[in-house]
Amino acid sequence: MPREFSSLELRVRDWVSFDKKLFFVMICVIAFIMLYIQQTFIIGEIAAFQFLEGPEALIFQLISGLKFLSIPIVYALKFTIVAFILWVGCFMWGYKVTYNKCWQIAMIAELIFFIPTVIKIFWFMFVSTDPNYWEYQAFYPLSYMNFFDYSEVAGRYQYPNQALNVFEIGYWIVLSYGIDFAARKKKSVANLIVATSYVPMFLLWLWFYIGVYE
Repeated sequence: MPREFSSLELRVRDWVSFDKKLFFVMICVIAFIMLYIQQTFIIGEIAAFQFLEGPEALIFQLISGLKFLSIPIVYALKFTIVAFILWVGCFMWGYKVTYNKCWQIAMIAELIFFIPTVIKIFWFMFVSTDPNYWEYQAFYPLSYMNFFDYSEVAGRYQYPNQALNVFEIGYWIVLSYGIDFAARKKKSVANLIVATSYVPMFLLWLWFYIGVYE
C-alpha cells in the first residue's frame, strides 16, 4: 500500500499540479531564450564568426536556425526515452508508476540542466569575454572536463567528459525523489530504480558515443 503524503509532500503536490503541455512549452521557451543569448551575445561575438560572408554566413545561419527548431523535438524525444526507462525500472521493482507520471518526472528533473547553462552564459559574457569557439564548446561547469586541458582531449572523449558532471548527479537525485513521490513507498527502492535503470543506460550511451565517434 502507498504511504500517506506528508504535509511537505502535500504542498509539493500542489506545486507540481500544473498543465503538463504548458510546462513543456515553458521548458522549450526557456531553452530557446538561453540559446538565443548564447548565439547572439557569445558565439556571434567570437572573432571567427564576426566576418563570415556569402555561403559561409548562410551555412552558419542555417545551423543556428536548425538548433532553434530542434528544441521541442529534442526535449520530446529525451523525455519520452527517460520516461520509458524509468517506467520499465519501476515495473521491474514492482512499483506502479504510470508512464505519464514518469514523463512528468523527467520534465521536472530537466530544470536542473538550466543551471549550468546560466553559469556558462554568465561566464562568457562577464568573466571570459574573449573566448575562441573551442573554448566555448569545451566549457561545462563542474564537469570532469575541468580536470583536463580541452585542447589535449580527443574529440570522442570531450562530450563524455562534459556529461559527467555534478548536475547530472543532481538529475539522478531528482529522478529518485520524483519516483519516491509518485510511488509513496520506500525511498531506498526509488534510489535503486534510478541506479539500475537510468544510470546504466546513461553510461551505456556514453560508451556508445565513444565507440561510434569518428
